[in-house]
Amino acid sequence: MHVASGHHEADVRLTLESLTDLVNAVVDADTGRSSGVDVRSVLVEHGFTRAPTASQASVDRVEQRIRALVPEVSSLPDTDVAGAVAWVNAELAQIRIEPLLIEHDGAPLHVHWTRAGTGFDDQVMADVLMALAQGLVEHGTERFGRCDAEDCDHLFYDATRNRSRRFCSDARCASRTHTASHRARQRQQA
Repeated sequence: MHVASGHHEADVRLTLESLTDLVNAVVDADTGRSSGVDVRSVLVEHGFTRAPTASQASVDRVEQRIRALVPEVSSLPDTDVAGAVAWVNAELAQIRIEPLLIEHDGAPLHVHWTRAGTGFDDQVMADVLMALAQGLVEHGTERFGRCDAEDCDHLFYDATRNRSRRFCSDARCASRTHTASHRARQRQQA
């Protein structure tokens, strides 16, 4: 089960970051821009504790279900809250949520949205949809953005206090943009 399940701001942030990274990985795979990042590695990186041992069929189901959400999640930076709420509610109506308080693997007491025997893909979807619901309640859609790098349109979740994030989780995007800006300033000064 995913440790970052629950209503705490940090848990919601971590899960929403995993959602945007999952969507980016699926879109990259679909467009041939894959950077070698696959769904399992994104899930492992973001702390979904069952991800390393989940069957490939379960991971494939997660990928299919994330792929079905791509249009809506990709539109979050441009969607009003009412529109996002409508599709999140429709998605939530399709999954079985059975909250459970639990401590495991050294993690403090937290909420799991599904019971222990629930399929891995259902657990992942419950986690990301509940985090998305909580994110919409707390911040609307204003914390979702697109990378400012010239050749990137990846999504990100901006958890900074002043909503100043400009780049996706690929460090190369910020580096390329800052390097280009620096070189442009040097040319102007010359």
